[in-house]
Amino acid sequence: MSMELDVFVGNTMLLDEEVYKLWLDGYTVGDAVRLRLEGGVLQECEASEEVLHSDTMDQFRTFQMCERFLHCPSKLANQLLFQIPPHRQAMLIERYYMFDSGFARELLGKKLSKGTKKDLDDVSAKTGITLKSCRRQFDNFKRVFKAVEELKGPLVENIQHHFLLSDRLARDYAAVVFFANSRFETGKRKLQYLSFQDFAFCARQLISYWTVGSVDSMLEGMDVDLEKEFLHDLKDLKILITDKDMLDQHKSLVCAALRGKIKVFNEMEGNFKNLSRALVNIAVKLTHTKDVRDLFIDLVEKFIEPCRSDRWAVGDIRLFLTHYTSTAHKLDTFRHLVIWDRYMGVVKSCILKMYHD
Repeated sequence: MSMELDVFVGNTMLLDEEVYKLWLDGYTVGDAVRLRLEGGVLQECEASEEVLHSDTMDQFRTFQMCERFLHCPSKLANQLLFQIPPHRQAMLIERYYMFDSGFARELLGKKLSKGTKKDLDDVSAKTGITLKSCRRQFDNFKRVFKAVEELKGPLVENIQHHFLLSDRLARDYAAVVFFANSRFETGKRKLQYLSFQDFAFCARQLISYWTVGSVDSMLEGMDVDLEKEFLHDLKDLKILITDKDMLDQHKSLVCAALRGKIKVFNEMEGNFKNLSRALVNIAVKLTHTKDVRDLFIDLVEKFIEPCRSDRWAVGDIRLFLTHYTSTAHKLDTFRHLVIWDRYMGVVKSCILKMYHD
């Protein structure tokens, strides 16, 4: 008597997200077991310490075998070695590419080179992040940078397409790529109060309004290069401070708009010309690569610090920059309004983000 049987064999991979995090954080198996014991995992599953050690080691081995697919996330869906449901694949990829903001802040603006990688011991000591985790995060930065630096099209979309990341994480990587390409100065003492997210916000503003890609998303230079023609045209704004009549008229218009609306009116009125010269001179100097790199230190030293010393509130700053920008449209002989609005829109947003303790 013969019988027909349908046989199905499944080997869906079991993943413990807590153990995955311990592996990503760079812990050894022994340290991971200790942390799991301290977390009370044995009380939950009623297993022995030996079984816990075996389970941890087995999962670490599995993650290490998966890692080569995580380097090119699109391969994870097509590989046959591990059966991983799509939603778990997404979790593995997203968490593998997540990074510590403190680590990113240390590397922001630095070249992603072998020399920088050699200094990761110091970064690890300073941030308290394990060296193994620092190396993974650095390698991820470099991998993403190399993959998208020459691509046409929007930077965030390119990162999402190649690495299957969430929109938020892709935007953070776009900031890292943008800073690594433009090499902005972020390490000076006066900039240490600024967080990674402060700089990431500013990077998004610059990418959206000052890059080649902000004009035409399919141009060769895409979103990592500032538009040279725009930077060159900024020199035309100098008339706002070199033409005495125009400077005086601009001051009168701003004072008329702000009288009775800000607490620091007297300080603003007395310091208007210095503040205006600072903002316009920063623009004019952006034609030079060195001055582009110094954009953030210039904003802090030449505008934010003088306002902070006069105890301007952030609301005062917002009102001043709003009217400082808009009243230029009422200057009869000022002809560079498109460039002016494009410049001041970004500068205003960055200053408001950077103006805190």
